[in-house]
Amino acid sequence: MKKYALAAVVAAGTLLTSCDMDLRPVGALDDQTAIQSVNDCLRFRNGLYSSLRGLTTGSYVYASDLQADEFQATTYYGNRMGFFTSGNILSSDGDITGYWSGCYSVINSANYLIERMQPLLANEEGLSQEDRDALTRYNAEAHFVRAYVYYWLMQRFCEDYSTETAQAEHKGLPLVTVYNPTGNSGAYPARSTQDETYALIDADLQVAYDGLTQFEQEDQSCLEPNAPYLSTYAIRAFQARMALQKGDNTTALNYAQEVINSGLYPLTEIEDYVTMWTEDEGSEVIFRPFMSAQELGNSTGGTYLAINQDNADYVPTYDVLAMYGEGDIRFNAFFNVWELGDQQIPAYVFYKYPGNESLKTGSDPNYMNMPKVFRASEMYLIAAEAAVESNATLANQYLNDLRAKRIEGYEPVTYSGVALRDAVRSERQKELLGEGFRLFDLRRWNLGFARNPEHPESDVASILVPTSVSVSYAADDHRFVWPIPSDELQTNPQMAGQQNPGY
Repeated sequence: MKKYALAAVVAAGTLLTSCDMDLRPVGALDDQTAIQSVNDCLRFRNGLYSSLRGLTTGSYVYASDLQADEFQATTYYGNRMGFFTSGNILSSDGDITGYWSGCYSVINSANYLIERMQPLLANEEGLSQEDRDALTRYNAEAHFVRAYVYYWLMQRFCEDYSTETAQAEHKGLPLVTVYNPTGNSGAYPARSTQDETYALIDADLQVAYDGLTQFEQEDQSCLEPNAPYLSTYAIRAFQARMALQKGDNTTALNYAQEVINSGLYPLTEIEDYVTMWTEDEGSEVIFRPFMSAQELGNSTGGTYLAINQDNADYVPTYDVLAMYGEGDIRFNAFFNVWELGDQQIPAYVFYKYPGNESLKTGSDPNYMNMPKVFRASEMYLIAAEAAVESNATLANQYLNDLRAKRIEGYEPVTYSGVALRDAVRSERQKELLGEGFRLFDLRRWNLGFARNPEHPESDVASILVPTSVSVSYAADDHRFVWPIPSDELQTNPQMAGQQNPGY
């Protein structure tokens, strides 16, 4: 692990460099005196939320999507994210290094806040009840951030969890739970097992859930849609997501149902669906980190939409466009027709992140939208997938409930067996398009992919980059898992020989 100065996350608005993978704010503090009061903890806690804005927007979301089968590069892309779309992923690539180091920088900051809060929490006499409640909340949130970042890394840099890999040496992540920046490479950790990595994530989420449960006994302001701060239901939503990816369908179903059955996050109605993406408001949004024109994250839409509305780095494949049927509101919400390039070729562009007008900083569009980190629609899809084999009636119910809120005039359909499984998978792709799930869904389902080079209803194929058009992965392709950065392997002697297979 590289040595990092204490990130100056006390700034209310963390400024990122032009590369949105760099989550480290500029500056450094004296790490011995930076946190001495509850108010200091608040500033650091706000800094962690600023980091979450970065982690849930921009290329932290779309990098893996560009790697999969849903988008193709145009000749205007300037090789931005080119390694991912072409499948030429290298351990020496600066993007790979940036994601890894950026995430560990956030983990470092979370570790620091967690450590420095403990003496304050232990001071029984010196805290008011209000301050104690606040610290309990901040401690819970810091543990969530650490868990979220480790899971983000786990998905990308580790193989899928299985009985064969769970306890195998060096298949997890190097785990850091204390704040101790050092130049002594002999103190850097090796990769853990997958069980050890997940044990840390699970323990952190339990602390987060318990702390927020305690806080919510006094303050329920975040138990409502579009909450800018974490709640117990956000924790449950994350646990449901993680359990599904691990193949623990029983746990995934239980947690997803807990969120659904709360009744707090009803599925967004058809007439409000487009607004959820243009104005970042929706009844089903469980957690939406705060953003303003003064406190922005990264642009997720910017890789799909140009400022002058005359080109796009990436466009959806024809297969993506064709999967939406008649009356499906998602087609109108997710796509728009632009005329691309000097030839003014009509083409569908991906318009799910069109930019929230309230987040503009000038006359030109910046394509900034607030991240909708957890939505009830994902919970319905998790519940449906988790129930396919154990309770087909329940799986059909959740599938039909979601479709009824997306397709005008929808009539329920009952599926069974493989047809039910495939219908749920298809609905998941339609709903979560461009939200960073596709690559990991394919991997979980043990499916390869092949991008369809054909665009039979337009001339857009003439402006597509050849190396991006027809990329394919077999189900066991090593590129489904990213390489450990070569910089990390060279710096950390404990990780010698622990590169992922194929790199």
